Amino acid sequence: MESATHDRRLTAEEYARLPEDGKRYELEAGVVVTEPQPFPRHAQIQAHLVFQFVEPRQLGVVLTEGGFLLSRDPDTVRGPDVSFVRRDRFDVEEAERAFFHGSPDLAIEILSPSNRPGEVRGKVADYLAAGSRLVWVVDPARAIVTVYRTLLAPRLVRSDGALEGEDVLPGLSISVAALLAR
Repeated sequence: MESATHDRRLTAEEYARLPEDGKRYELEAGVVVTEPQPFPRHAQIQAHLVFQFVEPRQLGVVLTEGGFLLSRDPDTVRGPDVSFVRRDRFDVEEAERAFFHGSPDLAIEILSPSNRPGEVRGKVADYLAAGSRLVWVVDPARAIVTVYRTLLAPRLVRSDGALEGEDVLPGLSISVAALLAR
């Protein structure tokens, strides 16, 4: 797979046709980027987020690592750890054939020890530029969540605070301490 990325930039369609090899990848400005598998704690936090609120209310869909085509020429496909897309924006038939065209309404990234600050900030910038209305970056090691509406004005929510769904998921309130409880 590595040699294909050095010759030229890939489109989202070419990226979608790459063979499965058990590794995690994203397409960043036409270049395939490898992401290490997260630790089980990462997956545990994923399972706690948003799903319990969204599903009973039939507000939309919650995805874990679903592919979002955020930009074209060069193409960028990102897979947030957890994402929410309003029901009126999600086409089930299209989701079976292609990456979601556009950004999730809420994108959630859960930091792993291998994440670099610049890499995460780049993902946040991509989500916001493509139209995400809310981005959460969960930092389990520091027990904080950084909430982005814009890249320039992040807000920190510490373990004694709560994450609010704001206008994206009105009524959603998740205690950071409960979310990160072991």
